[in-house]
Amino acid sequence: MTDLLIAATLGLVEGLTEFLPVSSTGHLIITGYLLDYTGPKAESFQVAIQLGAILAVVCLYKERFKDLFNFRCERRFSGIRGWLLLALTSAPASFLGLLAHSYIKEHLFGPVTVAWALAIGAVYILLVERRGEGTSYESLDDVTPKLALGIGLFQCLALWPGFSRSAATIMGALLLGSRRKLAAEYSFVAAVPIMFAATGYDLYKSASLFSVADLPFWAVGFGVSFLSAWLAVKTFIHLVGCMTFRPFAWYRLALAPLVLLFWA
Repeated sequence: MTDLLIAATLGLVEGLTEFLPVSSTGHLIITGYLLDYTGPKAESFQVAIQLGAILAVVCLYKERFKDLFNFRCERRFSGIRGWLLLALTSAPASFLGLLAHSYIKEHLFGPVTVAWALAIGAVYILLVERRGEGTSYESLDDVTPKLALGIGLFQCLALWPGFSRSAATIMGALLLGSRRKLAAEYSFVAAVPIMFAATGYDLYKSASLFSVADLPFWAVGFGVSFLSAWLAVKTFIHLVGCMTFRPFAWYRLALAPLVLLFWA
Protein backbone atom coordinates (compact mmCIF):
# COMPACT_ATOMS: atom_id res chain seq x y z
CA MET A 1 0.00 0.00 0.00
CA THR A 2 1.19 3.53 -0.70
CA ASP A 3 1.92 5.80 2.24
CA LEU A 4 -1.09 8.04 1.58
CA LEU A 5 -3.42 5.04 1.39
CA ILE A 6 -2.08 3.86 4.75
CA ALA A 7 -2.72 7.35 6.17
CA ALA A 8 -6.27 7.35 4.79
CA THR A 9 -6.98 3.88 6.16
CA LEU A 10 -5.75 4.79 9.63
CA GLY A 11 -7.69 8.07 9.49
CA LEU A 12 -10.87 6.20 8.57
CA VAL A 13 -10.41 3.70 11.40
CA GLU A 14 -9.69 6.52 13.88
CA GLY A 15 -12.71 8.61 12.88
CA LEU A 16 -15.19 5.73 12.86
CA THR A 17 -14.10 4.29 16.19
CA GLU A 18 -12.92 7.23 18.32
CA PHE A 19 -16.31 8.02 19.85
CA LEU A 20 -17.82 4.54 19.76
CA PRO A 21 -17.32 2.19 22.75
CA VAL A 22 -15.02 -0.12 20.79
CA SER A 23 -11.58 1.54 21.32
CA SER A 24 -10.07 3.58 18.52
CA THR A 25 -6.56 3.04 19.91
CA GLY A 26 -7.06 -0.70 19.89
CA HIS A 27 -8.32 -0.69 16.33
CA LEU A 28 -5.47 1.57 15.20
CA ILE A 29 -2.87 -0.72 16.78
CA ILE A 30 -4.44 -3.75 15.11
CA THR A 31 -4.74 -1.96 11.76
CA GLY A 32 -1.16 -0.74 12.03
CA TYR A 33 0.08 -4.30 12.50
CA LEU A 34 -1.99 -5.52 9.56
CA LEU A 35 -0.56 -2.74 7.36
CA ASP A 36 2.95 -3.32 8.71
CA TYR A 37 3.01 0.26 9.95
CA THR A 38 4.41 -0.02 13.47
CA GLY A 39 7.04 1.52 15.70
CA PRO A 40 7.39 4.79 17.64
CA LYS A 41 6.61 6.98 14.62
CA ALA A 42 3.47 4.99 13.81
CA GLU A 43 2.29 5.13 17.43
CA SER A 44 2.68 8.91 17.50
CA PHE A 45 0.85 9.28 14.18
CA GLN A 46 -2.02 7.19 15.54
CA VAL A 47 -2.28 9.58 18.48
CA ALA A 48 -1.90 12.70 16.34
CA ILE A 49 -4.77 11.96 13.94
CA GLN A 50 -7.11 12.04 16.93
CA LEU A 51 -7.01 15.82 16.41
CA GLY A 52 -9.16 15.37 13.32
CA ALA A 53 -11.79 13.49 15.30
CA ILE A 54 -11.63 16.09 18.09
CA LEU A 55 -12.24 18.91 15.61
CA ALA A 56 -15.32 17.09 14.29
CA VAL A 57 -16.84 17.12 17.79
CA VAL A 58 -15.98 20.80 18.26
CA CYS A 59 -17.79 21.60 15.00
CA LEU A 60 -20.82 19.44 15.80
CA TYR A 61 -21.18 20.95 19.29
CA LYS A 62 -19.93 24.41 18.41
CA GLU A 63 -22.74 26.18 20.28
CA ARG A 64 -21.85 24.34 23.48
CA PHE A 65 -18.19 25.20 23.10
CA LYS A 66 -19.08 28.84 22.37
CA ASP A 67 -21.01 28.88 25.65
CA LEU A 68 -17.82 27.95 27.49
CA PHE A 69 -16.39 31.32 26.44
CA ASN A 70 -19.59 33.21 27.25
CA PHE A 71 -19.35 34.00 30.94
CA ARG A 72 -22.78 35.63 30.96
CA CYS A 73 -24.59 32.65 29.48
CA GLU A 74 -27.48 31.38 31.59
CA ARG A 75 -26.86 27.73 30.72
CA ARG A 76 -25.35 25.76 33.59
CA PHE A 77 -22.84 24.11 31.26
CA SER A 78 -21.14 27.35 30.30
CA GLY A 79 -18.50 29.84 31.36
CA ILE A 80 -16.41 29.14 34.44
CA ARG A 81 -18.76 26.40 35.63
CA GLY A 82 -18.48 24.55 32.31
CA TRP A 83 -14.68 24.75 32.40
CA LEU A 84 -14.67 23.50 35.99
CA LEU A 85 -16.78 20.48 35.05
CA LEU A 86 -14.49 19.60 32.14
CA ALA A 87 -11.42 20.05 34.34
CA LEU A 88 -12.84 17.71 36.97
CA THR A 89 -13.48 15.08 34.30
CA SER A 90 -10.06 15.48 32.67
CA ALA A 91 -7.87 15.72 35.78
CA PRO A 92 -7.73 12.08 37.02
CA ALA A 93 -6.76 10.48 33.69
CA SER A 94 -4.45 13.37 32.78
CA PHE A 95 -2.52 13.05 36.04
CA LEU A 96 -2.33 9.27 35.91
CA GLY A 97 -1.48 9.36 32.19
CA LEU A 98 1.50 11.65 32.79
CA LEU A 99 2.81 9.34 35.50
CA ALA A 100 2.37 6.17 33.44
CA HIS A 101 3.02 7.52 29.91
CA SER A 102 6.29 5.65 29.31
CA TYR A 103 4.99 2.40 30.78
CA ILE A 104 1.83 2.52 28.66
CA LYS A 105 3.73 3.18 25.42
CA GLU A 106 6.28 0.43 26.18
CA HIS A 107 4.09 -2.34 27.57
CA LEU A 108 0.45 -1.83 26.55
CA PHE A 109 0.64 -0.82 22.87
CA GLY A 110 0.42 -4.33 21.44
CA PRO A 111 -2.21 -6.65 19.91
CA VAL A 112 -2.33 -9.10 22.83
CA THR A 113 -2.84 -6.47 25.52
CA VAL A 114 -5.41 -4.76 23.28
CA ALA A 115 -7.31 -8.04 22.84
CA TRP A 116 -7.58 -8.49 26.60
CA ALA A 117 -8.72 -4.88 27.00
CA LEU A 118 -11.38 -5.39 24.33
CA ALA A 119 -12.73 -8.44 26.13
CA ILE A 120 -12.68 -6.97 29.63
CA GLY A 121 -14.24 -3.74 28.37
CA ALA A 122 -17.01 -5.79 26.72
CA VAL A 123 -17.83 -7.50 30.01
CA TYR A 124 -17.89 -4.07 31.65
CA ILE A 125 -20.45 -2.84 29.09
CA LEU A 126 -22.67 -5.90 29.52
CA LEU A 127 -22.64 -5.62 33.32
CA VAL A 128 -23.58 -1.93 33.21
CA GLU A 129 -26.34 -2.60 30.67
CA ARG A 130 -27.92 -5.10 33.06
CA ARG A 131 -28.49 -2.15 35.40
CA GLY A 132 -29.84 0.12 32.67
CA GLU A 133 -29.70 3.90 32.32
CA GLY A 134 -30.26 6.34 35.16
CA THR A 135 -32.79 9.14 35.42
CA SER A 136 -31.01 11.67 37.63
CA TYR A 137 -29.27 13.61 34.84
CA GLU A 138 -31.08 14.47 31.60
CA SER A 139 -28.92 17.02 29.73
CA LEU A 140 -25.52 18.69 29.77
CA ASP A 141 -26.95 21.46 31.94
CA ASP A 142 -27.74 18.87 34.63
CA VAL A 143 -24.11 17.75 35.00
CA THR A 144 -22.84 18.40 38.53
CA PRO A 145 -19.25 18.55 39.84
CA LYS A 146 -19.81 15.19 41.55
CA LEU A 147 -20.93 13.56 38.29
CA ALA A 148 -18.10 15.18 36.31
CA LEU A 149 -15.45 13.93 38.72
CA GLY A 150 -17.01 10.47 38.85
CA ILE A 151 -16.91 10.18 35.06
CA GLY A 152 -13.30 11.38 35.18
CA LEU A 153 -12.37 8.55 37.53
CA PHE A 154 -13.98 6.01 35.21
CA GLN A 155 -12.05 7.59 32.32
CA CYS A 156 -8.81 6.33 33.88
CA LEU A 157 -9.77 2.85 32.65
CA ALA A 158 -9.15 4.12 29.11
CA LEU A 159 -5.43 4.49 29.74
CA TRP A 160 -5.29 0.77 28.91
CA PRO A 161 -5.26 0.80 25.07
CA GLY A 162 -8.18 -1.24 23.83
CA PHE A 163 -10.48 -0.54 26.75
CA SER A 164 -12.03 2.53 25.06
CA ARG A 165 -12.37 6.00 26.51
CA SER A 166 -15.94 6.21 25.23
CA ALA A 167 -16.87 2.90 26.86
CA ALA A 168 -15.27 3.92 30.15
CA THR A 169 -16.98 7.31 30.32
CA ILE A 170 -20.38 6.41 28.85
CA MET A 171 -20.81 3.36 31.03
CA GLY A 172 -19.48 5.28 34.02
CA ALA A 173 -22.04 8.02 33.43
CA LEU A 174 -24.84 5.44 33.24
CA LEU A 175 -23.71 3.89 36.53
CA LEU A 176 -23.75 7.34 38.12
CA GLY A 177 -27.33 8.04 37.05
CA SER A 178 -27.17 9.64 33.60
CA ARG A 179 -29.63 9.15 30.80
CA ARG A 180 -28.21 7.32 27.81
CA LYS A 181 -28.07 10.30 25.43
CA LEU A 182 -26.45 12.57 28.02
CA ALA A 183 -23.83 9.91 28.78
CA ALA A 184 -22.86 9.82 25.10
CA GLU A 185 -22.92 13.59 24.57
CA TYR A 186 -20.88 14.37 27.67
CA SER A 187 -18.40 11.68 26.69
CA PHE A 188 -17.92 13.42 23.32
CA VAL A 189 -17.58 16.94 24.75
CA ALA A 190 -15.35 15.89 27.67
CA ALA A 191 -13.06 14.08 25.22
CA VAL A 192 -11.89 17.35 23.69
CA PRO A 193 -9.67 18.76 26.50
CA ILE A 194 -8.08 15.46 27.54
CA MET A 195 -7.46 14.37 23.95
CA PHE A 196 -5.93 17.76 23.11
CA ALA A 197 -3.69 17.41 26.17
CA ALA A 198 -2.70 13.81 25.43
CA THR A 199 -2.06 14.50 21.75
CA GLY A 200 -0.08 17.65 22.47
CA TYR A 201 2.08 15.90 25.05
CA ASP A 202 2.76 12.95 22.76
CA LEU A 203 3.68 15.23 19.85
CA TYR A 204 6.00 17.21 22.11
CA LYS A 205 7.74 14.00 23.18
CA SER A 206 8.05 12.61 19.65
CA ALA A 207 8.55 15.78 17.56
CA SER A 208 12.03 14.67 16.49
CA LEU A 209 10.58 11.66 14.66
CA PHE A 210 8.85 13.77 12.01
CA SER A 211 9.88 16.16 9.24
CA VAL A 212 8.26 18.50 6.72
CA ALA A 213 8.15 15.62 4.24
CA ASP A 214 5.57 13.92 6.48
CA LEU A 215 3.02 16.75 6.12
CA PRO A 216 1.03 15.19 3.21
CA PHE A 217 0.80 11.91 5.14
CA TRP A 218 -0.47 13.76 8.22
CA ALA A 219 -2.88 15.92 6.21
CA VAL A 220 -4.57 12.88 4.65
CA GLY A 221 -4.88 11.10 7.98
CA PHE A 222 -6.22 14.23 9.67
CA GLY A 223 -8.77 14.99 6.94
CA VAL A 224 -10.15 11.45 6.71
CA SER A 225 -10.32 11.24 10.51
CA PHE A 226 -12.33 14.48 10.66
CA LEU A 227 -14.89 13.45 8.02
CA SER A 228 -15.41 9.92 9.30
CA ALA A 229 -15.70 11.08 12.92
CA TRP A 230 -18.32 13.66 11.90
CA LEU A 231 -20.41 10.92 10.28
CA ALA A 232 -19.90 8.47 13.15
CA VAL A 233 -20.92 10.92 15.89
CA LYS A 234 -24.05 12.10 14.07
CA THR A 235 -25.12 8.51 13.41
CA PHE A 236 -24.33 7.34 16.94
CA ILE A 237 -26.34 10.12 18.59
CA HIS A 238 -29.28 9.29 16.32
CA LEU A 239 -29.17 5.61 17.32
CA VAL A 240 -28.34 5.93 21.01
CA GLY A 241 -31.92 6.77 21.98
CA CYS A 242 -33.33 3.58 20.51
CA MET A 243 -30.69 0.94 21.23
CA THR A 244 -28.44 -0.35 24.01
CA PHE A 245 -24.67 -0.65 23.89
CA ARG A 246 -24.78 -4.46 23.97
CA PRO A 247 -24.06 -4.86 20.22
CA PHE A 248 -20.74 -3.07 20.74
CA ALA A 249 -19.91 -5.46 23.59
CA TRP A 250 -20.67 -8.54 21.48
CA TYR A 251 -18.56 -7.10 18.66
CA ARG A 252 -15.65 -6.61 21.06
CA LEU A 253 -16.00 -10.15 22.42
CA ALA A 254 -15.95 -11.52 18.88
CA LEU A 255 -12.94 -9.44 17.88
CA ALA A 256 -10.75 -10.15 20.93
CA PRO A 257 -10.14 -13.91 20.36
CA LEU A 258 -9.60 -13.32 16.65
CA VAL A 259 -6.83 -10.87 17.50
CA LEU A 260 -5.26 -13.33 19.94
CA LEU A 261 -5.43 -16.17 17.41
CA PHE A 262 -4.01 -14.05 14.60
CA TRP A 263 -0.97 -12.98 16.60
CA ALA A 264 -0.51 -16.24 18.50
